[in-house]
Amino acid sequence: MIDLIIPLLTVIAAAVAVLIGVRPIRRSLISRPVFGTYKKILPQMSDTERDALEAGTVWWDGDLFRGKPDWNKMLAYPTPKLTAEEQSFMDNEVEEACGLVDDWQVSHELQDMTPEAWKYIKDKGFLGMIIPKKYGGLEFSAYAHSQVVTKLSTRSSALSVSVMVPNSLGPAELLLHYGTEDQKNHYLPRLAKGQEIPAFALTSPWAGSDAASIPDVGIVCKGMWQGKEVLGMRVTWDKRYITLGPVCTILGLAFHLYDPEGLLGGKKHIGITCALVPWDTPGVETRRRLFPLNAMFMNGPTRGKDVFMPLDYIIGGEKMAGHGWRMLMECLAAGRSISLPSSNTGMAQLTARAVGGYARVRSQFKMAVGKFEGVEEALTRIGAYTYMMDAVRKMTAGAVDLGEKPSVVSAIAKYHVTERARQVVNDGMDVIGGKGICLGPSNFLGRAYQQIPIGITVEGANILTRSLILFGQGAIRCHPYVLKEMQAAHNPNAAQGLVDFDKALFGHIAFTIGHAFGALFKGLTGSHFVSVPSNVAPETRRYYQQLTRFSAAFAFLSDISMLVMGGELKRREKLSARLGDILSMMYLCSATLKRYEEEGRQQADAPMMHWAIWDAMYKAQQAFDGVIDNFPNKFIGRMLYRLIFPLGRPYAVPSDRIGHQVAKLLIEPSAARDRLTAETYVPKVETEAVGAVELALRATIEAEPIDAKIREAEKAGKLDDNPDANVRDIAHAAFAAGIVTAAEYAVLKRRNELRDIVIRVDDFAMDYGLPQRLPVAHKAAA
Repeated sequence: MIDLIIPLLTVIAAAVAVLIGVRPIRRSLISRPVFGTYKKILPQMSDTERDALEAGTVWWDGDLFRGKPDWNKMLAYPTPKLTAEEQSFMDNEVEEACGLVDDWQVSHELQDMTPEAWKYIKDKGFLGMIIPKKYGGLEFSAYAHSQVVTKLSTRSSALSVSVMVPNSLGPAELLLHYGTEDQKNHYLPRLAKGQEIPAFALTSPWAGSDAASIPDVGIVCKGMWQGKEVLGMRVTWDKRYITLGPVCTILGLAFHLYDPEGLLGGKKHIGITCALVPWDTPGVETRRRLFPLNAMFMNGPTRGKDVFMPLDYIIGGEKMAGHGWRMLMECLAAGRSISLPSSNTGMAQLTARAVGGYARVRSQFKMAVGKFEGVEEALTRIGAYTYMMDAVRKMTAGAVDLGEKPSVVSAIAKYHVTERARQVVNDGMDVIGGKGICLGPSNFLGRAYQQIPIGITVEGANILTRSLILFGQGAIRCHPYVLKEMQAAHNPNAAQGLVDFDKALFGHIAFTIGHAFGALFKGLTGSHFVSVPSNVAPETRRYYQQLTRFSAAFAFLSDISMLVMGGELKRREKLSARLGDILSMMYLCSATLKRYEEEGRQQADAPMMHWAIWDAMYKAQQAFDGVIDNFPNKFIGRMLYRLIFPLGRPYAVPSDRIGHQVAKLLIEPSAARDRLTAETYVPKVETEAVGAVELALRATIEAEPIDAKIREAEKAGKLDDNPDANVRDIAHAAFAAGIVTAAEYAVLKRRNELRDIVIRVDDFAMDYGLPQRLPVAHKAAA
């Protein structure tokens, strides 16, 4: 019997080998019918969808998606560094700009920055950091741009946003990439010197996240312009949420352009078009404001009805009509890599520095509140998340300096940095308690807490970014075969399309099978046999191995999900979001490992690195569980679990022991604390809220041995009969009783003065200084 089976199996194996190995046969019998079915079920792709998918570049996210991250390549990416000129700007101009702004004055009293602050940022080139020197700009790197925004954000959102927006997605960026020479020569020098203030109007009341659906239209027509009849456009728009819109002098505008009379050719709907419109063009409305959660950066609506403008207002001229969506998508990746990750990291650095100091200065039950385990838990998240956020910010900005336009990575950075900032600030508010909820000049965190939702919402609302973009766009852009299969299906040359599809299909099959076995092997061996670079820190070696395991498992899980659910996966947003979470956590861990290496493996920083990575890996593991547990086919779901976690889940919640070490770093001065909060603006005077915390922290640490001496005296009963031996006046009582010396009493007295400044909350007159707002009933009571 065996003599018959072996030849039969040999024949079958040979037939399969011929079927798969001989491409013309394979193509005819397998690929052709699959290709036909695939083309029928693949939805048609609009031009705007194609532009969005093809915009930007694939970077480190591609390695993570393909299941075999090349760690040597990641570690070899250059470390972002400031030039001498950029460092001088940070040390001088940025420091000076921070000193010119009082956030309470801006947000409560003036509702704007002072004229002096506006003049300073214009004169010193803050609005032209991305503009080349030949046009009068500073020509700073993306990393320098990020550093500047991060530091300004530790001082005032109005200051940071006013600088951030002109250097992000907007007129300058679009002009640099697509403008005509005449447009560049006219506008860029004026933008660089602050003679023009730019804004860009995209969002409509009827099209927010679905920005391609904007109803704003321009009609190609002839009209009078400066006394002559010219070919132009009559544009109607209604936009909102336009940052710097109320004060802009040049308005970037996106709209659908139509040519019903065929004046530009045969195409009636030319497509989304971007134009530059001076604010004083007849019919343009810009001078109204919105009120975004007490953030006093300029933001407002803009409208226009049948506003005539010449065709040379189109960015890039007539030839770029209809190319606006691609222009926006290509520039968005770079801008989104910098703006919100930087501003929210700045917010987190401020929280880590000020809340950490406050937690040592403020005491209850005769102990600094920062030493209570419950408070430590919040401080741990603040410290570890800030460390990881800064790592992501720097690595992503570095990608832009390498020439990348990382569309998926920028979305990951935007989403996860802003979400972690939300957690950091919320934790900070919990720690400082009543101090945080009473607004006033002494409150260093209240405005940040109010304004957290702004970063969550703008440049792609976080809910939709997570559920539609991180995996939805990543699966197509980063996967080595999916986009090739789609392009083959859309190829108008059917014969060539079949050839390309056949190659991609069988590459895809081999890719999936390989990662199935890879995920199983790595799971069975605990990834201990995964090769990692020999030059990484020994304490991080296991992270590289586990990330490689997760990468292989993610690649396999993604393929099975797309195979089983097909186009339905796009509508299964919760599953898509969890797949995006896995990809995101791997990127966050990668950036954190890279930071640890680049900064010289600082052992004092290691607790923050360990806790942040362990937390992210645990969350990635939870995301795997979320996909598998909710997989529509339960049998396949159980199979996936056995392949990905054959010996169970490797991660639990991060260690409390490491968390304690992280919290401790935040509540005492150290080089590690300084590195963590390196971009924080720290005034050196006690009249400033953050400055007072810094001075009080050092005074508190100096006074702690003396406090211990007094506590011993209390235990011995030496202060039992002294009415001044209360929590507020005990230093005076101890000095009067001879328990502390005059020098020690001076230390305690200075500590108490600074402590009282730090814990103070601001109070106001009944009418807050605005009598017209006081109701009649309360006036009588007053």
